[in-house]
Amino acid sequence: MHAHEYRLSLVHHRLETEIRREQTRAAPDSWRLMRLKKLKLAIKDRLHQMARGNVALRNSAMA
Repeated sequence: MHAHEYRLSLVHHRLETEIRREQTRAAPDSWRLMRLKKLKLAIKDRLHQMARGNVALRNSAMA
């Protein structure tokens, strides 16, 4: 795993933690939850794009 992917995965994990923390509050802030979830999804999408790119690079190197 490259450093950038690792940092993104750490941020993804922190966002999961923040989402859980916000959901367990007595009065969760729905706007904050929405923003956190959108950020988490954007990071997840980026990680998947990077993973597909790495697979493509490896496959082309093998050919």
